[in-house]
Amino acid sequence: MKKIFSIVLGAMALTAVAPLQADAQLNLGKVVNAASKTAQALTLTDAQMAEYVKQSVDWMDTHNPVTPDDNPYTIRLKKLTEGLTDVDGIPLNFKVYDVIDVNAFACPDGSVRVFSSLMDIMSDDELLGVIGHEIGHVAKHHSKKALKTELLTGAARDAISASGGVVAALSDSALGGLSESLINAKYSQKQEKEADDYGYEFLKSHGKNPWGMVGAFEKLSAGESGQSSYVQKMFSSHPETQERIKRLSERARKDGIARPE
Repeated sequence: MKKIFSIVLGAMALTAVAPLQADAQLNLGKVVNAASKTAQALTLTDAQMAEYVKQSVDWMDTHNPVTPDDNPYTIRLKKLTEGLTDVDGIPLNFKVYDVIDVNAFACPDGSVRVFSSLMDIMSDDELLGVIGHEIGHVAKHHSKKALKTELLTGAARDAISASGGVVAALSDSALGGLSESLINAKYSQKQEKEADDYGYEFLKSHGKNPWGMVGAFEKLSAGESGQSSYVQKMFSSHPETQERIKRLSERARKDGIARPE
């Protein structure tokens, strides 16, 4: 703002005052417009957030190869997640994307998507460990906060700001950006710890063996230097990977839970 005004004041002694003032007003208008967009995005209701999540999940399910019900990946995931119906009142639904990336993610509405290549390298317990961890991000509202940040700053912002409080129908490009943020969301160390703890208790409370989380983390950290998108998401900003594994292992031993052979 100071820079804009100094340009205008300095130009008053010149003959080309009008164009410079017009530019200044245009720039000032952009600043005011951006501020109003930010204010509106901050007032998104839970219902509006839910609709944007639905648009994003529907877009991802349409633009990725979802395995059918009779596919071995789907059958395996359905068997593994039997009885895992909700998390803190949020209904869970599971699907497999038949893609080469090693990844998994969970959305604020309870949609959990597991990539077939991750299933290829994980045992059943390890896969459930990853799923439990991702569900933890939903239960602790980490994924919701990440989504709100993306709605505030990402490609969908302009459409949302222009909608006047009504949920906007987002373009493919905006939905693509929003979906990418959900898939590749990065969390703080505190959030990862909370997801670890929630995932541990979630598996334990549903009769699953929480050692699966340890095995999954060990397997993923062993490939930490590779190009796995899930490894990058979970571990790239968290140098204390081994400490996380140690902490969960000690917790399982303290709870008297034997590690599977």
